[in-house]
Amino acid sequence: MSLIKRRIFSVGVSTLIAWGASAADLADHNVPSAPSYDAPGTFSWAGAYAGLHGGVAASKFNPFNNDRAPAVGAQVGYNFQAGPGVFGAELEGSYMNNEVRVPGGKVESRFRGAAKAKAGLGFDRTFVYGTAGVTTTEFEGRHAASGSDKWKSGPNSWKQGYLFGGGVEHAFSGGVSAKIEYNYVINNAVPTTSGGIRSKSDLNDNVIMAGLNFRF
Repeated sequence: MSLIKRRIFSVGVSTLIAWGASAADLADHNVPSAPSYDAPGTFSWAGAYAGLHGGVAASKFNPFNNDRAPAVGAQVGYNFQAGPGVFGAELEGSYMNNEVRVPGGKVESRFRGAAKAKAGLGFDRTFVYGTAGVTTTEFEGRHAASGSDKWKSGPNSWKQGYLFGGGVEHAFSGGVSAKIEYNYVINNAVPTTSGGIRSKSDLNDNVIMAGLNFRF
């Protein structure tokens, strides 16, 4: 091989080696390496749910006073989420057996339905919220039977009221979440007839409940 051909060959080989090294270096800087783990997805509270609840209702805030009564029922609702903000609506039905004294006798709250709005913040799997809405409660009047300490039932009536409160809910795996919630229910000027005495009484409730929701 002549001297000129050797020089041309050497220059060509050197150029190819330099180009290959430059391309490899460029590829190392431009192509990101694959992550060593999969980043977990952000939990969402959006969607429909249904569940059960149980707790106590009492005219006083203290849930351990002697006037407390059980409150059990079910709920169904739907949530929307925008960033950390969570908004929703819920329908709730409860059975209670809560008696309060009124002039001439007692009044027992029996069934209650509620339509509630909920709004709060979702901290991943924990949802802290406030709630407000309207209620309708069935009240049954009772009066003392003549000559005894037993009580007789009087006429039933339904009364619209209002509620406000708040709670905390935490989601677990499998679409199950658990909540603790407090609601103050306002029933102003409930008309009652007990022992022949007609009156209007404010029959307000403090309701503390725990519940389970199943999300789908």
